Amino acid sequence: MKKLFMVLAAATLSFGAAFAQEANEEAAQQANVEQVVDAVEADEAAEAEEAELQGEPMHFSLLKKFLEGGWGWMLLPLICLILGMAIAVERILFLALSKINTKKFIARVEEILNAEGVEAAKAYCRNTRGPVASIFYQGLMRYDQGIESVEKAVVSYGSVQQGNMESGLSWISLCIALAPSLGFMGTVVGMIQAFDDIQAQATISPAVVAGGIKVALLTTMLGLIAAVILQIFFNYILAQIEAQVVKMEDSSIQLIDMLSAYNKR
Repeated sequence: MKKLFMVLAAATLSFGAAFAQEANEEAAQQANVEQVVDAVEADEAAEAEEAELQGEPMHFSLLKKFLEGGWGWMLLPLICLILGMAIAVERILFLALSKINTKKFIARVEEILNAEGVEAAKAYCRNTRGPVASIFYQGLMRYDQGIESVEKAVVSYGSVQQGNMESGLSWISLCIALAPSLGFMGTVVGMIQAFDDIQAQATISPAVVAGGIKVALLTTMLGLIAAVILQIFFNYILAQIEAQVVKMEDSSIQLIDMLSAYNKR
């Protein structure tokens, strides 16, 4: 009888141990499955977010940031940028159309002057574009008044041509100064909004002040971007004008020498 009880107890213990081991294996297997499922869901969420970002057009993202910064304050630096760019493009086109091959032009004027006289040289200069041709025309117009009158006319009209080339640059400079100033004004408004939100909620937390700080940063960023872009174009235009002025001065000297030599014939 005792042997029978011992056999039954041993069988019971063996069965219990086997059942416990099987339960542990099932629990471990279930934990592994849950980890795999969590990893797959995380990967799917990351892929969906990346696809959403990649599928969003750039102009839509810019419009979204524009509206987040408050369209009223974002519009002011944008107007400065558009106005300044319009003037800059007009000046660049004007200067590009004013350029000529100065050496060939002077050689041609000298050739016509020696072959056909002053009137023919005046007609050629009148039909040629650019500030150099205009200065030559004004100088030739006063040839009969003497070389001194020609020299004075060239100097005076050179200043007029330089003023024409620099026309509109003051407006670009104004836009360069106004754009960041208006952006900083939006910054002040955004910070006031952030403090108003803190006062209304009676607490300080990132969620409360995020809206006002975003307005402040976005308006400042747009103002600085507008100023940097316009400053680049402004300096480029100034460099082109300086190059043209140097050509005008050099050509004026050559015109005086040319007329002095022609007068001695």
